[in-house]
Amino acid sequence: MTEFGSERPVNTTRLWSGGLATAVVAALVIFAGALVFRGVFDIPVLAPEEAGNLGDASTVAYALMAAVAALLATALMHLLLLSAPKAGTFFGWIVGLATAIAAVAPFSQGAEVPSQIATALINLVAGIAIITLLRSVGRASTLNARSAGVAPTAQSTQAAQTPGATVIPIGETPPRPGDEQEHVVPAHPGEPALKHEGILPDVSQEEYHRTQVRAQDQDAEEEQARVEVVREERVRQDPRTP
Repeated sequence: MTEFGSERPVNTTRLWSGGLATAVVAALVIFAGALVFRGVFDIPVLAPEEAGNLGDASTVAYALMAAVAALLATALMHLLLLSAPKAGTFFGWIVGLATAIAAVAPFSQGAEVPSQIATALINLVAGIAIITLLRSVGRASTLNARSAGVAPTAQSTQAAQTPGATVIPIGETPPRPGDEQEHVVPAHPGEPALKHEGILPDVSQEEYHRTQVRAQDQDAEEEQARVEVVREERVRQDPRTP
């Protein structure tokens, strides 16, 4: 498992497109830094003092070196995504240490302190831009298993397009025919479900209720008559019976 998710393929086109864009950003950081320090603060950086605000050919070479460093960092990210666990962590440490070296290196050169500080800041900003942009590119160029999902089969597609069909998730056992009962909805809300199924006669709800009450009264009368008959027989057999 990597920082960007589980093992999964890398979208190479997206990764290297982002790498090229990062290279352009790194080169522009060099030109912007030279413009700020030379034009605003009047500090000779990345070029002799007599050069213009954007420097000279050495400034262009320095910007190209920053772009090449961004492309090398893209190749490193690609390699780590394919082989290393925690690709983002390893990438951050490797490129972060390289950025620290680039930021400290100007102080070992024989130049004035303002020029050394300006060069170190430019290198630091360029390195931070490369790290942050490529980490985002690496995260976006990996295909998450949850977002990519599983290719739908013809059966699942047909089931999804069928109205009222039940879609069974992958890995789950489909229910047996006897596990579920079909819920019958009456054609008219006022009718009982048994009438809709054909069990009850074709009568309205009110007529069905009156018939049911009449049948209950008839059963009660028959029970009362049966009790009277039994009592009369007991009286004939034993006159003393109350």
